[in-house]
This record gives sequence, structure tokens and C-alpha cells, in this order.
Amino acid sequence: MIRSRGSVITTGLLVVVGVLFVAAACTSEPIAVDVPRDTGLPADTFLTSAFAEEFPIHFESYLGNMERGGEYASKLTVDVEPNLPMLWSNLAFSVSYNMPRGHTFALADVLATPRIGDASIGSCMTCKSTAVPALLAEFGDDYWSASFLGEIAPRTRELIEGGEMDELGEYGHAGVGCADCHDPQTMELRITRPSLTNALERQGVDLLEASRNDMRSYVCAQCHVEYYFYPETRKVTFPWDRGLRAEDMWEYKEEVARERGFEADWIHGISGAPMLKAQHPEYELWSYGAHGTAGVSCADCHMPYQRIDGRKVTTHVWGSPLETVEQSCRTCHADQSATDLTERVRGIQERHLSAMHEVQDLSVDAHYYINRMITAGADPAVIDEARELVRKGQWFWDIIAAENSDGFHNPHGAMDAMRMSSDASNAAIRIATAELVRLGVDLDELRDQIDRTKQEVYDEPDPLRKHELVTNDFFPFQG
Repeated sequence: MIRSRGSVITTGLLVVVGVLFVAAACTSEPIAVDVPRDTGLPADTFLTSAFAEEFPIHFESYLGNMERGGEYASKLTVDVEPNLPMLWSNLAFSVSYNMPRGHTFALADVLATPRIGDASIGSCMTCKSTAVPALLAEFGDDYWSASFLGEIAPRTRELIEGGEMDELGEYGHAGVGCADCHDPQTMELRITRPSLTNALERQGVDLLEASRNDMRSYVCAQCHVEYYFYPETRKVTFPWDRGLRAEDMWEYKEEVARERGFEADWIHGISGAPMLKAQHPEYELWSYGAHGTAGVSCADCHMPYQRIDGRKVTTHVWGSPLETVEQSCRTCHADQSATDLTERVRGIQERHLSAMHEVQDLSVDAHYYINRMITAGADPAVIDEARELVRKGQWFWDIIAAENSDGFHNPHGAMDAMRMSSDASNAAIRIATAELVRLGVDLDELRDQIDRTKQEVYDEPDPLRKHELVTNDFFPFQG
């Protein structure tokens, strides 16, 4: 993303800047299309270090991702994402949720995050390493449900041993890299993650007929998407069967996924509601936004062409187009200055961030109102009705919050989702209020206790401890 929740400027994938035409059609200079070649590499090559000698220009560009590292920086702070420890109560994300780092750090980060525990499974590795196709070939369908700590992580370390490079750190040679998107022998774009292939097939899309422009987005759609773990196999599954809009995926989760045995990602610690955790649906939001519908690919904006030693090549530093406005944006928007385009993007994002904080705050209130219903002895059927609404309200803000463009990929779709979130959370609070009034509960005291608890969470300086303060004697744990 370009801007994190709050005012911290960060980088990431998939923030496109006002492009209304396919980038190739916007430039007067023909775009060079790489001709398939024989690299001499084995077909099963997956270590990124193996490509360094054959593709020195691209590899040097790729090393730029190593500059997007540094120490972990938590988002669970008062000036970035203050409400998340409460909104994700009883979920591992409430303990650790950090600023994004370069894709070369993907494997290192998943091996280090405290979110991984004894219950974590192979599916958690799926978008973190170029070794995943080798793991799938070796484990078969058992890969998805295999123990992450007991089987997948140790085997990954064995597979990647010997390919290290000083420039890529301890695990960068097997983080997100060349083989994830390119055939090692021909360097043609390819799909290596079966979850995308399966989702597209269910939509009637034949990858063999995909254009090169399609592939310049499909390779990103392998991972920058919403997903869940299929109940029986624990396989990474995309909820696209009803469509790619936020409301389509909600309908899928509520009907198709529930019919197949998937009820929730976790039980909320404050409200006891069965919750859904949205992932990072950049592809979905982009697909029905202005750029996706116009055929502008992810790579057009996030991997713009540049001149290196007289050659026109695609940059392999994945980041915000605001860092490469001339190449990423003004290729199409030559009638606007880089300053104007940047201000336009940031203006849209600031409006979305402001709206996001409002709907998240409302969602927090709804969880606490339900908690008070439980302790006051409310009708279980009324509690369940409110829980279903808080689940819906949280889904519709989380699907936008998890998407790394702060609304810019699809401003209208993002605002519409947050409106639906607000409607659902307000409905949950109305139901709770009526029931609490019937039970004679002091609503002023409830409001005061909610504000006090929020402030205690905000004031805690250690992000790793904030989750411990979201429940207390007045609001007991319900997970």
C-alpha cells in the first residue's frame, strides 16, 4: 500500500494511480515483449539465486526489495491501527500485525511470526516461498493440513539449503521470487499455485487462453486475494464462485462455505461471535475498479518499464506506484503532473482511512454491547441475532482494511462495503440496546466502561500486550 492506517507512509503491492487505459496503449514507444528462451535451467528450479547469473539486470532490480526490510514495526499502535487488538480479540493477529516488508522477506517473516503455533498448517506457507510447488509435489494433498512447525518448515529449510546468497539474507533466496511467476526454462509467465487455477476453472476461465496482459495480473492473483481453508482438506480456497465483489464473497461464505462445513475463522473473545478474517483482496477490488475494468494490469503500475543500460526492462522492485509516478502513472496521465496525481491518490486514501476508523470504532462498540447482553442474561436467540450482525459488520470493513491500497483500487466499492459494515454494526447495537433496556441495564455505565476499556488498550505501550486488556472484570472473555 501507499499509506498505512494512520499517517505512516509505507510500500506494498497493488496501488494503481488513476490509469484509465491499458498502459501499453498509452505510450508512443512500443513495449518490448520478452521472447521465450531456453535458459538452460532445470524445469524444477525454484531458488531465486539460481537466476542471478543468467539475468543480472533483472536480478539487480529484484535486490531492491531487500531495501524494504528493517526491523519489525507493529501496526497495533494508537497512531496506526488502534482498534485492531479489540476487533481481533482471540485471534493471533491481535498479538502480532506488522508493517509490510519486501517480498524477499516473506519466508523469513512467516518462520519468525508469533502468529504461527502448534496448530498452524502447511497452507500457511503457500504464498511465502518458491519451494511450495516442490512441497506440493512431495506431500501431495497432505501438504495443506500438514503440521507447519513439525513438517513443512523443517522440510522447507532442507529443500532450500545450499542456495543462500549474502545479498538475499538468510532466507531471501527462497522467499517470493522468480520461479513463482516464471517458467525457469523459458521465463514465460506461469501459475504455480493450484488455488488460483482451481478458482478460475470454477469460473470457466481457461488459463491456456489467457493473454500476456491477463497473466501480468494473474501471477499476482496467486496470493493477493481473499481465501479460506477448506474444512476437510484445509486447502487454500478462493471464495469466488458467486463473484469477486465484497458482497459476493460474503454470500459465498454465508451459504456455500457454511454448507460445506466452514463456520468461522475464529470465535471472538469479546462477543463470542463466529467471525470471518478477511485476507488481502487486492485482485478482487482491482478487478471491478476503474483500472481492472479498463484492462490495466497489476504489472503496468507496480512493475513499470524502465531503461537500464539501453534496454527497456520491467522493474522487479515491487512497491507503490507513487515511488515511480513518471513510469507508472504519467505514461497514461501525461496531462497531469506527478504532484497532482500523488495528491489525488492521497486524498482518496485519507478519506477512506477516516471512514475506516469510524466503522471500526462502531464495530468495537457492537462487540462490547453483545458482551454486556451475555453477562446480563439476555435471550440467547437475541444474542445470536446480534452476533450474526457483528460478524457481517466486521467482514465488510475488514475486507477493505485488509486490501493494501487504502481504498484506491476501487474507491466506490470500498466505500460501499464500509456503508454495509456501518449498517450491520448499527443494527447489532440497536438490537442489543433494546434487549438491555428490557433487562434494566444501565446504558450510561456501559458506555463509560466501553470508553475506559478502549483507552486502556490505546494507552498500553507494548503492542504484544494490548490484547490482554480488551477483556476485564466488566467485559469477561467469551471466546
